[in-house]
Amino acid sequence: MVNNITKLEKIVAKHFSQAKGSHDFEHTKRVYNMCLHLAKVEKADLKIVQYAALLHDIGRSEQDKNKGKIPHEKIGADMASEILLQMGISNKIIEQVTHCILTHRYREKTHPETIEAKVLFDADKLDAIGAIGIGRAFVFAGEVGAVVHNKDVDILKTESYSKDDSAYREYLVKLIYVKDRMYTNEGKKIAKERHDFMVAFFNRINLEVDGII
Repeated sequence: MVNNITKLEKIVAKHFSQAKGSHDFEHTKRVYNMCLHLAKVEKADLKIVQYAALLHDIGRSEQDKNKGKIPHEKIGADMASEILLQMGISNKIIEQVTHCILTHRYREKTHPETIEAKVLFDADKLDAIGAIGIGRAFVFAGEVGAVVHNKDVDILKTESYSKDDSAYREYLVKLIYVKDRMYTNEGKKIAKERHDFMVAFFNRINLEVDGII
């Protein structure tokens, strides 16, 4: 008999069949794996974390279709609620899962209140920094047609989704601040190491662009 996690993974995977590389199902799987680690260390409810991790970005394609008018966390929470209800999951668990999804965004005013929501938030943000975060930033830059690198970029004169929206701009605008947004102790520990690697990488690429090394 197929368990609920395996069943849910197959359902979610279908929603990412046409997803762009920067936010594809591989991202969801990485967040899921990190959530398992954080949940174990932080003693979070594993089942809640598993459901939330698999479903946290399920509304992203709909957000892309409506050009951001309705945020994917709101769409995703509604979709998750319906999917879990159809799977026979209790309303109490669904409520906890949807809270995790609704509060996982970096820029939103809402904040995760439960340890499970904090685990998802941290896991999602950890995938935006370090080696994998750098890789995703370059993939995203390619998706929007941005330049490979511009070390002299003035972020105050640039716009998102433009040719100036490079990986380096994303680093200056957002990624450099991620480590200070972690909620869990384990998340903070991992974020520090990934942050240091990321800083070293962009320092190195700037030196290469200048022909110094």
